[in-house]
Amino acid sequence: MSMLVAVLMLAATFPAQAAVEHAPPTADHSKFRSLEGPFETASDVTEACVKCHTEAAGQIKATTHWTWLYKHAETGQALGKNQVINSFCGMAITNEPRCTSCHAGYGWNDMRQPPPEADSAVDCLVCHDTTGDYWKFPTLAGDPTYIPREWPKGSGKIVQPPDLPNIAQNVGASGRANCGSCHFYGGGGDGIKHGDLDSSLVTPDRSLDVHMSPEGGNFTCSDCHTTWGHSVSGSRYQVNAKDTLGIDVPGHTDLSRASCESCHGGAPHHKKKLNDHIDKLACQTCHVPAFARGGVPTKMWWDWSTAGKLDAEGKPVTEYDEHGHLSYLSEKGDFRYGENVVPYYAWFNGTVEYTMIDEVLDVENPPLEINRIEGGPDDPDSRIWPFKLMRGKQPFDTERKTLLATHVFGADDSSLWSNYDWPKALQAASDMSGMPFSGNFDFIETRMYWPITHMVPPADQALHCGSCHAGESRLAGIGGIYIPGHSSNPWLDRIGWLVVALTLAGVIIHGLLRVVFRKRKQS
Repeated sequence: MSMLVAVLMLAATFPAQAAVEHAPPTADHSKFRSLEGPFETASDVTEACVKCHTEAAGQIKATTHWTWLYKHAETGQALGKNQVINSFCGMAITNEPRCTSCHAGYGWNDMRQPPPEADSAVDCLVCHDTTGDYWKFPTLAGDPTYIPREWPKGSGKIVQPPDLPNIAQNVGASGRANCGSCHFYGGGGDGIKHGDLDSSLVTPDRSLDVHMSPEGGNFTCSDCHTTWGHSVSGSRYQVNAKDTLGIDVPGHTDLSRASCESCHGGAPHHKKKLNDHIDKLACQTCHVPAFARGGVPTKMWWDWSTAGKLDAEGKPVTEYDEHGHLSYLSEKGDFRYGENVVPYYAWFNGTVEYTMIDEVLDVENPPLEINRIEGGPDDPDSRIWPFKLMRGKQPFDTERKTLLATHVFGADDSSLWSNYDWPKALQAASDMSGMPFSGNFDFIETRMYWPITHMVPPADQALHCGSCHAGESRLAGIGGIYIPGHSSNPWLDRIGWLVVALTLAGVIIHGLLRVVFRKRKQS
């Protein structure tokens, strides 16, 4: 027991700026003849990998990175990329192979069916490439290109096939760029979706992220999002909003370090008054003062209702705002971006419930919440968390009063990006997905919550007391909590001012009496 206490104390005081030492590999893959190639496809590389790593493919295929399914233990909802709708491109289903280009495998061309069963369909390289030369082509359902191809379309830029033998012989542990190749680019581009995840985190300055910066902790994603049999800890569907386990060490672990407390413990500050806040405030509320801070803007508004406009010559329109950010595309509608965005704050206990595609909507009271975060001041598992609040407008069925799947990508003439015709694209999405559509639609304003937990600057850049304890408080509007310096109660204010007035009157009367009696003594 004394040894465990010593370890916990050491972990609690370990300097945050000390860089993580990652263990050297135990194998030099350049010495393996089976990886010399030639390889016609990336699947051929996987076949070579699993000859030694015999259990790896089976492990991957049991994870949410493969199934894109998640059964929520609290709400009972069946979630995952092929189940939920979001505020960005709608649903992944009907938009294969564009959306499945970020699947951890190859060849998932039809999401109405499960992912391919063959072990060779697992993509080892996307997570383990260390050369930076491996890239899943955006329209090939997870494969890289095997012939020279133009990308982006119409740009004149040619993407060459990867050198698969060289990449295979230089595999290693996953780094920030590996995870970021998908997670930084969700929603259609760099930084679009999350707000606190973008390409600036590949090699961030210490002021951007003290944990991931090479000048700071030099953490990789898996240093916090620990793995067990290729299953990665940490989930936006069920967040550990209040980690009561504390510092995570062998014998005292939940097999996850995807929380601040798992390294810093439940009382990380030297000042007791700061530790008194931990019961009500998430660490991120003070320690992530803003998101999208690395020079990459994040999308804050997406209005699909305006998509489809063409110019006088019948060609698609592209417009930019004063900052050079896209503000309109015929394919996607109107956008608004943000940088250095102050988060939206709300009580949160970690549970998120989604508006499913068959759920009847309250269309008379927009905005519609695409996901609903649970929690409140009376919930002992809740704390005040920071969020990116994504807003926009999305199509819904005016008769059935449900959200609609959208077929936006595809070479066929029924996709929105091919024909700019909403009725045709929505009907195609219904036909392809089997989800009902009455044929009548409109657009409804929506909003979606994204927890903010990355882009942690050094401690001296955390919020100061006056950020909340002031008239212009960041936490203005948060119910169920009294904030000195900001909150007020009319009767309490009256009593307080009465006490001040009586005190002042007492001082004045006391002073006058002293003067009077002093003069009497002198006379």
